[in-house]
Amino acid sequence: MKVQFKKLHDDVTIPHHKRAGDAGMDLSSREDFTLVPGEQHIFKLGLAMAIPEGTVALIWDRSGMAAKHGVKTMAGVIDHTYRGELGVVLMNIGKEPYDVKKGDRIAQMLIQPVHTADVEEVAELSETIRGEGGFGSSGR
Repeated sequence: MKVQFKKLHDDVTIPHHKRAGDAGMDLSSREDFTLVPGEQHIFKLGLAMAIPEGTVALIWDRSGMAAKHGVKTMAGVIDHTYRGELGVVLMNIGKEPYDVKKGDRIAQMLIQPVHTADVEEVAELSETIRGEGGFGSSGR
């Protein structure tokens, strides 16, 4: 599958897989910014892309940033029809400020097949073993 990237600025890094076989492509910041606890910020990437019809780009955390610093991604769905500048929304849910430097890898992007649903309104739904059991209904 081909994914096309267009640089909107000369100083940006094209997303790439760090190692052969990795699922996610690394996305890099093009700015220095300090995220204080409770703050969110949109990091514009200086890139636009084209992905094939029938796919979606999903933006995910870098596990080390999330686990060690509480820095999480938000708003991570990019449709195949979007051609504008890519951005990554990061939020600091940790207890300490987190410094992002230009060129730092801040998120990862996966390209996956997508199935669009045919939506149908019905009066009743089929029965299942679980039924309407919600959070915690299956026990510990």
